[in-house]
Amino acid sequence: MFFIFKKELVSFFSSLTGYIAVGMFLLLCSWFLWLSPNEFNVLNAGYANIDGLFFIAPWAFLFLVPAITMRSFAEERKTGTMEMLFTHPLTDVQLIMGKFLAAVTVAAIALLPTLLYFYTVADLGNPAGNIDSGATWGALIGLLLLAACYASVGVFASSLTDSQIVAFLAAAAMCFFLYIGFDGLAALPYVKNINNVVADFGINRHYQSISRGVVELRDMAYFAGLIAVFTAAARLKLRARVW
Repeated sequence: MFFIFKKELVSFFSSLTGYIAVGMFLLLCSWFLWLSPNEFNVLNAGYANIDGLFFIAPWAFLFLVPAITMRSFAEERKTGTMEMLFTHPLTDVQLIMGKFLAAVTVAAIALLPTLLYFYTVADLGNPAGNIDSGATWGALIGLLLLAACYASVGVFASSLTDSQIVAFLAAAAMCFFLYIGFDGLAALPYVKNINNVVADFGINRHYQSISRGVVELRDMAYFAGLIAVFTAAARLKLRARVW
């Protein structure tokens, strides 16, 4: 599994595409947090927080994570190296988890520079350090879990096709629906009696819960379950070659 993990990381950062994708993510977050005239702008808000980061980052991840995962299996199929992978002493689970963990690691690397925002805003506070650290760290954990969910969806989408573009679009569409689609369904008048149940199927409800700094077991179980579902779906697709 470590071989696949290392191969994916090297492959992603061996071209300008990887650096551009991470750079665009950081540029978008920085612009939204410091330059854009909106309610989340740190310099105009009047109080020390980086809530804008936790608002914009899930949307930015909708493009970044599918861009990371789109070549996971699609590129292997297109270049004909898929069968070569199957000759290695790796199980399907190890193969999928190697690619999944590499995608999560890249997302974590993209998030790492945003810690500068936290320390900068904490220093700007009056008095210095006057920032809700618990909520901030909880939101960062939530972002990482959200990225992990997106990565599992992206790996599954890449296992369905040999086209990176199709894999990217499919992953982005599925992630978008999982993030905000259930909230839209919950707002329909036909499901008003069970709107909370419907909303609980979406990522946003659990992400917002963790972002408040409260890490509950049900939220962790939701993220773990969602990752397991799409990982199992990717494995099922790979097993189809045997059938």
